[in-house]
Amino acid sequence: MSFPAVELRQVTRFHGARNTGVAALDGVSLACPAGTWTAIMGPSGSGKSTLLHCAAGLDQVTTGRVVLAGRDITTAPDGVLTEMRRRTIGFVFQNFNLIGSLTAEQNVAFPLRLAGIRASRKDVRGVLGSVGLADRATHRPRELSGGQQQRVAIARAMISRPAVLFADEPTGALDSHSAKVVLELLRDMVRGAGQSIVMVTHDPAVAASADAVVFLADGRIADRLDGPTTHQVADRLARLES
Repeated sequence: MSFPAVELRQVTRFHGARNTGVAALDGVSLACPAGTWTAIMGPSGSGKSTLLHCAAGLDQVTTGRVVLAGRDITTAPDGVLTEMRRRTIGFVFQNFNLIGSLTAEQNVAFPLRLAGIRASRKDVRGVLGSVGLADRATHRPRELSGGQQQRVAIARAMISRPAVLFADEPTGALDSHSAKVVLELLRDMVRGAGQSIVMVTHDPAVAASADAVVFLADGRIADRLDGPTTHQVADRLARLES
């Protein structure tokens, strides 16, 4: 894409009435270049999750504009947003959001089924193989570890080849080894497939895997690091929290 993967233009998001409510986002402008990985960090209550939800069209902004994969979705109807979620964007969350009654391969194929696309078993098994779970295709979530469930969730996001992947604390429920595997998979999506990732995390080591880290405080962008290291991220975050 020649345009940013995600762009927020002077976005505000109020919870409650405009004059008496709380501003979760206060005049945020942010452009995430296509084919890059952007991490969003900040103290508790800084607006991280609200920014992610607004950028993905899960939450409507109060003022400002949101442009996703070159399309202004600020006032897009539900039907358009639903179609974009099926074809243009993917989601990975901390709690995996797998369907317990379905096998790993059925969970991976589910978004395509919703979009009316018949996924071949070869394609589904192929994407499970790419996340190291070819031998777990017929297992249900309860038969998988947390790290394996998250890899299934990533495979589910990968199957439709989304232009933008939104990740909310994707390693938050994982042990260090599983987290490392997941981060390597996300990096491969950017480096190998040219996809874009916007990720919320509280972990400096996880954020340091991204190309850039954007820091929020009180609903505003407070800082930015390009090519971050774990030490730099931890230092900036500590300053904001103090």
